[in-house]
Amino acid sequence: MATVNSYDPIGGLREDNHMPTPDRTSVAEIVQAGRDILESEGVARLTMQAVADKVGVRAPSLYKRVRNRDDLIRLISESAVRDLGERLAAVGTSGDPHQRLAEMAHAVRAFAHAHAEAYRLIFAPGPDAAKPSLDTLTEAVRPVMRVVEDLAGPEDTLEAARTVTAWVNGFISMELAGAFNLGGDIDRAFEFGIATLANALARARDRAPDPRNAARRRTRARSIPEPR
Repeated sequence: MATVNSYDPIGGLREDNHMPTPDRTSVAEIVQAGRDILESEGVARLTMQAVADKVGVRAPSLYKRVRNRDDLIRLISESAVRDLGERLAAVGTSGDPHQRLAEMAHAVRAFAHAHAEAYRLIFAPGPDAAKPSLDTLTEAVRPVMRVVEDLAGPEDTLEAARTVTAWVNGFISMELAGAFNLGGDIDRAFEFGIATLANALARARDRAPDPRNAARRRTRARSIPEPR
């Protein structure tokens, strides 16, 4: 509580101890400060003290809103995931799925180049307490699940989404690391890769179903517990 002086017309100046101390920061400001530090100095410098200094509060005040550094990293990761999800959702749900998949891949690549450290953080290993929540991730990848379902069919949606994600992330991670050393046009290679993936997924949908795959899917479905 803050002590605020006010004027009493009968008794004169008095102290009022019932005014709450105004908040000097918010979770949104803390997350933005953390993202700024992450991009400019890297995850190693992303500490509670550094964020407290940036938002202008003492470190103990930060702990009133963020439990610890893992919680801070989780909040920042979730913020980045939501931003990326908004870019994917902006592509839309109608039109040629080949083109939609290409646009989503380009959206991920553009995000990674604009926010390289945040992008790396999304895929970085770490304790569960520092990882984005499953709900946040599920909502972000929903546009990808829709487009790969249109390409590969409902039976192979999860497998197709994992294949696309692994290729796109692998390409972008190598690009950010400067690992393409054989020359050539990197942009053309990216276009080639995503077009090849889209065509392969579409062909997989059109091929005759393998009875063994259907049996495996039935077994997998039986192993998933029903919600209570």
